[in-house]
Amino acid sequence: MALSANEIGSNWLAGAGLRPTRQRLALAELLVGDGQDKHVTAESLYEASRDAGEKVSLATVYNTLKAFCAAGLLREIIVDGSKCYFDTNMSDHPHFYWEDDSRLTDAPNDELVLAKIPKAPNGAEISKVDVVIRLRSTAKD
Repeated sequence: MALSANEIGSNWLAGAGLRPTRQRLALAELLVGDGQDKHVTAESLYEASRDAGEKVSLATVYNTLKAFCAAGLLREIIVDGSKCYFDTNMSDHPHFYWEDDSRLTDAPNDELVLAKIPKAPNGAEISKVDVVIRLRSTAKD
């Protein structure tokens, strides 16, 4: 028997040791309840939660997304230093950033080849490498 979106969200939170508050559970269901990987902004998740009838503030959405990142449930991808996306796919993989509509999608991991990255300076270690490939439409109107 398949798990409900509520059960999937609850298990996701429990796996990270997070207490399933009403708001966390509601947001978890929207993020992982259908089993599909997502790239969301705080604003898009806030709108989705409002559309689902949840009473949650934008500040709560931001704080919850940050808590999910700290617990290892989401990856934060920053584009242009100001646009922040949250990815439910925790594997190492590159992204396409679609400039025309400010959208982030997964790029094929098997097509990315990094021959060499610089060594970390003394006293530091590389925690992750984010690859964001910026795209713009070539279609003419």
